[in-house]
Amino acid sequence: MPFHKINLVLICTFLFIQVQSQQPTIKLLESGKRVSIRGLSVVNDNTIWASGSNGSVAISTNGGNTFTWITIPGYEKRDFRDIEAFDENTAIIMAVDEPAIMLKTIDGGKNWKKVFEDNTKGMFLDAMDFADAKHGMVIGDPIGDEIYGATTKDGGETWQKWKTPIKVKETGEAFFASSGTNLVHSKQGLFFVSGGRQSNLYQLGDDIMEPIPVLKGGSSTGANSIAYSNANRKGMIVGGDFSKDTISRSNAVLFQYTKKHISFTIPNTPPHGYRSCVIYLDENTLLTCGTSGMDISKDGGMNWQLIGKESFHVCQKAKKGTSVFLAGSNGRIAQLINP
Repeated sequence: MPFHKINLVLICTFLFIQVQSQQPTIKLLESGKRVSIRGLSVVNDNTIWASGSNGSVAISTNGGNTFTWITIPGYEKRDFRDIEAFDENTAIIMAVDEPAIMLKTIDGGKNWKKVFEDNTKGMFLDAMDFADAKHGMVIGDPIGDEIYGATTKDGGETWQKWKTPIKVKETGEAFFASSGTNLVHSKQGLFFVSGGRQSNLYQLGDDIMEPIPVLKGGSSTGANSIAYSNANRKGMIVGGDFSKDTISRSNAVLFQYTKKHISFTIPNTPPHGYRSCVIYLDENTLLTCGTSGMDISKDGGMNWQLIGKESFHVCQKAKKGTSVFLAGSNGRIAQLINP
């Protein structure tokens, strides 16, 4: 083979290896426990909280090198589907159904205080989100035709039900407690997404509701997660059909909110299956995960690349930091290594 052709082959091989080495990878930190984790909150690069089934909470204060697992006495059969952590000592967890409860700790999980309880028939909480250390909101499935919502202004110590309930458009519209991420605070107000027979995007502030162009019509279809970038005033919604989790059509949509108007854009290349959680890593880079794998987008959500077929329910980036973690079934907690 001529020398110049050998050089060309070597250069192409080097570039291929370099590109491959720059692809995101997953580092498994924990696995093997009989816990399904759907709640994840990353305070900073060192402090990680996770919550899930069997009354379980996991805490790491060293960046995921080790985790301390807690089973909360008296709540061993409860499923804590969401968690919001504020530091290495303070966190709130949410158990979803009758009675719906929230517990708070201020001593790193050693002791828990009940700060919310609702025994209403049909109660099912789905997710909570905090705008800051004091102001937060929790959302739940409709009771009758009214969406359940409650707010706190004191860091979750007390909660008040919405004074003016929002009504769903039709029977069978509800929310998914798949990752605790179907509502998000933004500078443009609170956004939250529904699924089921109908899938809508709600904006609380200007009281806007718009149908989302995703799979809908069945009990397992619709939007599951929403993320928002204040920097570019754009957001991302993911979902699909969790009973058919490899379907990659109508499972994601971008949206923009301007002057009380919501516009949607369909990705050119969607995520590769049902996705239960989506987050922004920066203004242009997003990560999404679900039971059939994980995808990353580096162009604001227009094109998605499959980076692994491992199953995870939830992903979160450090509120103050750069580390990114994922969690799912069998007590699995992992870190995204993103060159």
